[in-house]
Amino acid sequence: MPTATTQPIQFKKGKLSKETLLKLYRRLLKPRMVEEKMLILLRQGQVSKWFSGIGQEAIAVGITSALLPDELVFTLHRNLGVFTVRDVPLTTLFSQLQGKKSGFSKGRERSFHFGTLDYGIVGMISHLGPQLALADGTALAHKLKGEKRVAVAFSGEGGTSEGDFHEALNVAAVWDLPVIFVVENNGYGLSTTTKEQFRCANIADKGVGYGMKSVIIDGNNILEVYNTLDKLAVEIRKNPHPVLVECKTFRMRGHEEASGVKYVPKELLEEWALKDPLKNYEHFLMEEGILDEEAIAVFRKEIKDEIDSAWKKTVSEPEIVPDLAEELGDVYAPIPVGSSAVGSWQSDTGAKTEKRYIDAISDGLRLAMQKHENLVLMGQDIADYGGVFKITQGFMEEFGKERVRNTPICESAIVGAALGLSLKGFKSMVEMQFADFVTCAFNQIINNLAKIHYRWGVPADVVVRMPSGGGVGAGPFHSQSNEAWFVHTPGLKVVVPSTPYDAKGLLLAAFEDPNPVMFFEHKALYRSISEEIPDGYYTVEIGKARVAREGSAVSVITYGMGVYWALKVCEEEGIDADIIDLRSLLPVDYQAIVDTVEKTNRVIILHEDTLKGGVGGELAAWISEHLFDQLDGPVLRAAGLDTPIPFAVPLEQNFMPVERFRSQLKKLLNY
Repeated sequence: MPTATTQPIQFKKGKLSKETLLKLYRRLLKPRMVEEKMLILLRQGQVSKWFSGIGQEAIAVGITSALLPDELVFTLHRNLGVFTVRDVPLTTLFSQLQGKKSGFSKGRERSFHFGTLDYGIVGMISHLGPQLALADGTALAHKLKGEKRVAVAFSGEGGTSEGDFHEALNVAAVWDLPVIFVVENNGYGLSTTTKEQFRCANIADKGVGYGMKSVIIDGNNILEVYNTLDKLAVEIRKNPHPVLVECKTFRMRGHEEASGVKYVPKELLEEWALKDPLKNYEHFLMEEGILDEEAIAVFRKEIKDEIDSAWKKTVSEPEIVPDLAEELGDVYAPIPVGSSAVGSWQSDTGAKTEKRYIDAISDGLRLAMQKHENLVLMGQDIADYGGVFKITQGFMEEFGKERVRNTPICESAIVGAALGLSLKGFKSMVEMQFADFVTCAFNQIINNLAKIHYRWGVPADVVVRMPSGGGVGAGPFHSQSNEAWFVHTPGLKVVVPSTPYDAKGLLLAAFEDPNPVMFFEHKALYRSISEEIPDGYYTVEIGKARVAREGSAVSVITYGMGVYWALKVCEEEGIDADIIDLRSLLPVDYQAIVDTVEKTNRVIILHEDTLKGGVGGELAAWISEHLFDQLDGPVLRAAGLDTPIPFAVPLEQNFMPVERFRSQLKKLLNY
């Protein structure tokens, strides 16, 4: 835990001009006065929650003042100074805090859980650690573009215990990224002391393990913070590399106001009160003859008037009236007008070649890389090795190691970096070596990629490729069909092609789409099926099903490997089935479902994923709710066993739903 000295802070102005010194003072004063206003409003019941940064404002103010206006800052709870230094309008900021429509998130986010690229700020999510990887991605974008810029990400000392902290620093070090990781060591993670968080003497000591430069500074000394960050930023812009900066400070109020500070020793609060960053700096400037009482009064009046005026405007705004169309419409970023992702599109070359499923995916990736010069591929062993399935073999030689990047084994950081790239206008593809490993990136996908556009209007232009499914005897950690995990998450798109033609066309459409796409590829199909497909660039629209086989006796709704099981069983049993290949699970082509059910009046849903909680349950419920009067029998399902997928071939075959599908199909026809 940081310890304080009873001696005043030792300020060194160096060559800083009077104008700069006064600017820093005003910038330090403003967030303090905003906080004082908020605390009054909180006691009056006009504000619901507040995370106080009193006592540590010098960090946010000093760092942001040292940066260029277009350098992104990744903030946390107590970084109000970032917003005020960047001149975010207080009216908009207060509207955000009060859940008003004119806030940055249209009332969808609380407090500082938002961003605004107009002011170079990327807001936090409650999970804290994942935001560091986003800074990696932004820093990578700077490096790829040859921009002399840095990214800055804030963390608390508690957040350094998260695995995302390790992953982000490791990636930044391995890739020599121009990013500064700032740790505000304020003594407590809510009520948990630093002694209960880590054993090293200083957080900066962790930098050694990543091979990166690290420094420790007095986070209450505005001039030390400003000068240190200014020097580091200049150095990193010239020679890209990461730096870990530990700012020793203290949180004078609770984690949030409801928490209080009863768990903090009274003597410790008294010691740190003597190191108040504002009071000490104000005293220093007065001793230097740079500031006097009259100037202080002028500054305070100007800021008070600005705060009061902004608050008055905020409280005069009406409460939000929900608009259903707008709420649903903002979940996804709009696809650009004229994009080939809307509808199916094909080049007019006419040339076709027989290609396996795996070759079609590789072909699609190559064409996407040729068309989108801002597309970056990332994954384990995808560069010179070509990936474990050899889909990217030869890509590094063709497109270069900057765009085809081997990654450390850190799925969360790489998905976060992909989102960081998107913030700077890049497209990216992340290859999960196996779909099973996506669990390590679950938080980034569910809480960052999926929600960011709905939260504050920024698209996540990321494709996550997912080699999934069983049938290859790979056991419970390399064979899962986990698409249902993501279908439940608004903001994602979930695609499952079953043919080489669709695999290539849907993949190219995914890269045209500015939204995050989970692209599932069944491993057992990679080298087992082939067909003639166009050599040129074409797309297949996401969200549109196809009729895999025309029939009138029964509708089989399926996707992926299920298409081939359905075709095989129906042929063997001589059943005239209408087989619908959904191709996309989010969004779903409900019109195709309506058409087939109205045609046959019987429906069975088939998928490899486990029965309980699978996509089939949702589709069955929808059909029963909307098409009940069209049904001549119950909606049946056939799916994988409700067990982990086993290794031994007989057990794996027993897990698969093929024979249960055959039985259920006969049952439905005899109903």
